[in-house]
Amino acid sequence: MLKNIITIIVCSAVLMGCTPTVKVQAPNEPININLNVKIDHEINIKVDKALDNIINKSGLY
Repeated sequence: MLKNIITIIVCSAVLMGCTPTVKVQAPNEPININLNVKIDHEINIKVDKALDNIINKSGLY
C-alpha cells in the first residue's frame, strides 16, 4: 500500500515537471499577401431618344 502511494507521488512529480509551454509571439518579418486580381466592368446605358438628341446637340457625348 505504501509502495503504491510513493509510486503515485513520484509519477505526479515527474509529470508536473514536464508541463508543455505555449508561447504566442509576433513574427519577425511582416506578413505579405499577394493578390492577383483582374477586375473587368462593363457599363450599359439606355438613353431615351429625346434625351439623346439633347445630349448630341449640347456636345456632351
